Amino acid sequence: MSFRHVGIIGAGSWGTALAAVLDANRLPTLIWGHDAEHIARVTATHENSTYLPGYRLPDSFHFTTALDDLAECDLVLLVTPSKAVREVAARLSTTALSPEAVLLSCTKGVERGSGLRMSEIIAECFPHNPVAVLSGPSHAEEVVQKMPTAIVLGCAREDIRTRLQQTFATSFFRPYTSEDVAGIELGGALKNIFALAAGVSDGLGLGDNSKAALITRSLAELIRLGVALGGKRETFQGLSGIGDLMVTCFSRHSRNRAVGERLGKGERLADIVASMNMIAEGVPTTYSAFECARRFGIETPIIDQMRALLDGTSAPREVALNLITREPKAE
Repeated sequence: MSFRHVGIIGAGSWGTALAAVLDANRLPTLIWGHDAEHIARVTATHENSTYLPGYRLPDSFHFTTALDDLAECDLVLLVTPSKAVREVAARLSTTALSPEAVLLSCTKGVERGSGLRMSEIIAECFPHNPVAVLSGPSHAEEVVQKMPTAIVLGCAREDIRTRLQQTFATSFFRPYTSEDVAGIELGGALKNIFALAAGVSDGLGLGDNSKAALITRSLAELIRLGVALGGKRETFQGLSGIGDLMVTCFSRHSRNRAVGERLGKGERLADIVASMNMIAEGVPTTYSAFECARRFGIETPIIDQMRALLDGTSAPREVALNLITREPKAE
C-alpha cells in the first residue's frame, strides 16, 4: 500500500532533494522548516536559493512552519541536523500524528553523551510508530539533477521496507533494503569523520598515495567501531559503508571534505563554521564517536587524531605525522 500524505521535516538541501525524488513518483510533499523568513522566500520564489540555488521547485512542493500541519501524514521524513533531531522529534510527538505513521530518519549522526543513533532518539519519542532509516552515497546536488543514485533503506519490519522501497524507486533513484538499521546509520555517520580527515590530506597536499592509505585505514576503523556498536560487517561493505565513505572523501559536493581541506590549509575551525550556512556533521560526530570508542575500548587512531585537531591541541601536519609513525603492525 502506497503512502498518501508525505511530510518532510527539514527545508535544507537534502530535504528538498528527497522531495524531488517523491515528486518523480507524483507524491506531493509538505515540507516543514523552522525559519519563517526562509520558508516565505522559498514559497514566493519557487527556489531554495540558500541550499540548492538554480533548482526550480515543482508545484507539488508545499511548505509550512507549523508542525501540526504534518499530523495527517502517514510518512514523515526527518531531515534536520543531528543536533536538532531530539528537539524536533519531541515537538512532533505532541501533534496528533497517527501511531501507524512511518518515521524515516534521513539524518547522519550520533548523539553526543548518550551515543544514541538518530532512529533510537526518534523511537524514544514515538515508541508505538515504525521507525526506518535512509542512507547512502547521495549528494543532494546530483539527486535533483536526476543523476543515477543508489541508497539503502533500513527497518526491522519487512513490510515497511517494501513500502518505502516502492515509494522511493524511480528511473534515477534506486533504493536497496536491509534490516541492519544500526549498520546503515553508523556507516552514514562515521564516514563524515573520515571525510574530514581526507580533506585535511587534500589541504596539506599529501597526494594520492596518502589519501588512498588514509581512506583504506578509515574503512577498517569504521568497521571496527561500527561492529562494536551493533552494526553488521557486511553492511559496511555496502552503500552506507564504503559507498558513502568514497563519495564523501572525494566529492566536490562534500561539506565535510571541504571543512577538512580548509583545516589542512591552516584555517581555524570557528572561522570555517561561521562561514557556512550548512552543518558539517563530521565535526560533532567526531566527539560522539570518540566517546563511544572509549566506552567500548575500541582503537580509533584516525578519530583520535581528528578530535585533537578539532580541539586545537594538534596541528594538521602533526596529525599526519602521528598517524604515519604509529607503531608498525600487521594489516
